[in-house]
Amino acid sequence: MAAAAAARINLFLNPTKPLNSKATAHFRTHLRFQRRRTKATSFCTRASAAPRHDDASGAGGSDPFVLTTPLYYVNAPPHLGSAYTTIAADAIARFKRLLGKKVIFVTGTDEHGEKIAAAAAANAATPAQHCDLISQSYISLWKQLDISYDKFIRTTDPKHEAIVKEFYSRVLANGDIYRADYEGLYCVNCEEYKDEKELLENNCCPTHLKPCDARKEDNYFFALSKYQKSLEETLATNPEFVQPPFRLNEVQGWVKSGLRDFSISRALVDWGIPVPNDSKQTIYVWFDALLGYISALSEDMEQPNLERAVSSGWPASLHLIGKDILRFHAVYWPAMLMSAGLGLPKMVFGHGFLTKDGMKMGKSLGNTIEPNDLVQKFGSDAVRYFFLREVEFGNDGDYSEERFINIVNAHLANSIGNLLNRTLGLLKKNCQSTLAVDSSIAVEGTTFKDTVEKLVEKARVHYGDLSLSSACEAVLEISHTGNLYMDERAPWSLFKQGGAASEAAAKDLVIILETMRIIAIALSPVTPSLSWRIYGQLGYSMDQFDAATWSDTKWGGLKSGQVMAQPKPIFARIENPTEEENGKEAPKKAVKKQRLPRDKRAVEA
Repeated sequence: MAAAAAARINLFLNPTKPLNSKATAHFRTHLRFQRRRTKATSFCTRASAAPRHDDASGAGGSDPFVLTTPLYYVNAPPHLGSAYTTIAADAIARFKRLLGKKVIFVTGTDEHGEKIAAAAAANAATPAQHCDLISQSYISLWKQLDISYDKFIRTTDPKHEAIVKEFYSRVLANGDIYRADYEGLYCVNCEEYKDEKELLENNCCPTHLKPCDARKEDNYFFALSKYQKSLEETLATNPEFVQPPFRLNEVQGWVKSGLRDFSISRALVDWGIPVPNDSKQTIYVWFDALLGYISALSEDMEQPNLERAVSSGWPASLHLIGKDILRFHAVYWPAMLMSAGLGLPKMVFGHGFLTKDGMKMGKSLGNTIEPNDLVQKFGSDAVRYFFLREVEFGNDGDYSEERFINIVNAHLANSIGNLLNRTLGLLKKNCQSTLAVDSSIAVEGTTFKDTVEKLVEKARVHYGDLSLSSACEAVLEISHTGNLYMDERAPWSLFKQGGAASEAAAKDLVIILETMRIIAIALSPVTPSLSWRIYGQLGYSMDQFDAATWSDTKWGGLKSGQVMAQPKPIFARIENPTEEENGKEAPKKAVKKQRLPRDKRAVEA
């Protein structure tokens, strides 16, 4: 049986020996193609695995939490949108690690396709040279942004190619690949054929605003229409599969309007993975790139194998993507997985776009923001905090330099940084930088501990729900509570009174410093470098910071006799050009980024 099946597959894939077969009903779609006589022989259809929906917090269980960003297209260096997705993914990965979860954080680059070859030619480089250069620019930026990824996959990696071909053969064996002529309007930038009804005047792509090319090709097709009912059932019974909810509604609308089979090969594109046994065709970029989420799970030292890769962590717990590639991840990808008999990811989360000063960013408008420049100017903590705090995750967000500086100065420099600095200053002056009592004793007789613990739990729930902005706000509320307590108690005045008042003041400082310790842990998913600086000033080592978990946000960590470091600003205010223009004294520049501890610094590829 196996030999016969192999012979049928080989016969199908050899374009010089077409099979004679009539088209089946589920291949009748709205595509404008004329079917050739070649069609894959149908085998037994594998039952698709339903997506699993574990607790959003990620705690408990032995399965790894597999988190992915898109594999970024290397036609150009990284932009702010790709940086935003990756920052958000990193914050989620760091939070899951704090919960004690084994995390596999996957990112990488999508390096095949017509657009890549064109970009390389424009720069007088080979496609391979171009991909090496741009891929490295992503790795470099992720290091600057403290991105702690575990796997960086490139689609030009030989292990990826092997797994793509094996996956293709599975789908073929399931009877879901056939050959046909196709004529339509193709957007090179989208790497996709377009429906005339979705195009603008002069057949312009609504995303790239450029005319689509009229093309006629002999391609291999995936029978997406066959999975119409299965996808409808998945979306209806697993509403968390696509998030936020309004993205789910969008996907359900696409599916209900009718699914069309789509081309999974290109006859006119040389830079890609060859279709097995058909060197004249290359595999379509999306049918190639989506498999990177699985091929990334393969260990470098082992022979590439689809089942082995799947057993290393698939299905993914969370795909984080921009809303512009939602259709590929929430419609095409699950159908492909069903065809191959593999489990579906638990959740696809589509976030919004970023604008600048209320306007869409674009080179023609001259208002693009280079993420490298932003990090060099303001530092990774400021960039990470602003976008995760100010943009409600899932919705569109806006960047304004003035608001960026105001938010970062108010939250990181003033509310958090200044609270730590003035408290350590008072401790040095009055207590020789040494804690007088345990933090658990210092807080007795107050409601302060209860307030902080409620806010910590609030932050934990928000992180688990992917409400990153609300998580930042909850942690910021802790610092506001500390500042309010400091101002009401006025320990500087109590120290002057001496006696019992001075002892009370010493306890007040312990309470505030314990608050700062908790803030350092609770905010570390968002600002890892800043959190280490806080922890370091509280007298802890890098190893102790590395070992911290979410359970360490419980009150009582600081003990009597602990010696604090000498006070120095952990985040100095950023210069505000507007203040300078108005004649105000310009504050000092932000502190230079310091080395992150072992487990919390970015992982290099």
